[in-house]
Amino acid sequence: MIRLEDTSGGAVAAAINAERHRLGSPATGMVLTLLILADEDTQADATDAAVATARQHPMRIITLIPRPDARVTQLDAEIRVGGDDGPGEVAILRLRGELSNYPNSVAVPLLLPDTPVVAYWPGDSPDVPLESLIGRHAQRRITDASSFSDPYDGLRIRKAGYIPGDTDLAWARCTQWRSVVAAIFDAPMSNVHHIRVSGERNNPSVILMGAWLSQSLGASVETVWDDTIAISGIELDMDDGMLSVTRVDQKTANIKRPNLADQLVSLPRRSTSALLAEELRRLDPDDMYGQVISKLEL
Repeated sequence: MIRLEDTSGGAVAAAINAERHRLGSPATGMVLTLLILADEDTQADATDAAVATARQHPMRIITLIPRPDARVTQLDAEIRVGGDDGPGEVAILRLRGELSNYPNSVAVPLLLPDTPVVAYWPGDSPDVPLESLIGRHAQRRITDASSFSDPYDGLRIRKAGYIPGDTDLAWARCTQWRSVVAAIFDAPMSNVHHIRVSGERNNPSVILMGAWLSQSLGASVETVWDDTIAISGIELDMDDGMLSVTRVDQKTANIKRPNLADQLVSLPRRSTSALLAEELRRLDPDDMYGQVISKLEL
């Protein structure tokens, strides 16, 4: 690890390039720059998740940690290139004092040329990500509504500030559930009259899952809070009976359908790195998320 104190964005970029040269490993394989804006409580987990993701998507990871309470105005950096961090590059930057108000001045010299930029806020995030000092440089902007104590407040903010290119990890946590439901409806099904989605209290993924189902199936939705983790099950009241998908354990769900035998399907819980990897597979706007969040009734 390389440590730099009272440095600059340009000096950090030069140090990364020098270390690449020393290792004989040019950065030609990098596919994007990931900017993480985090506090001390969230930066370690967010950076670790990004490092794990870099094994699938080689990237330059820039973690920006504002420290406005510092008495001095300076930039301190920790740099890691290759090795245990995979093929990517990691720079953890602490912006102290007045510098914490200008993260873009530090980040811009570190952006890889001619590659996409993704911004990720694992905790507190701007009301309108695109209009923030970091978000304006990013083609894709990832937030996490689970960081709000009240999921409804969080989703209201995400809805009000939505601009194509925004997405949220609370939505990514619904992906496998949506895939299971979509596979069920590949076969002809009777009309759906009412939907119930059960899950962890104050989890925004439960709300987003219900909104997607309601918009897709044209039926009313009811949220049932329980003491599980994340989404625990869905029930669809249909013309010919009830269809349900219920989580059995950390890896499996059970499907019950009228007049058919129960069916177990794979439904593993996913890590933050897996969610990030999903979001980075495509960098164009997530139109389905945009539709669901824009039409969300709260």
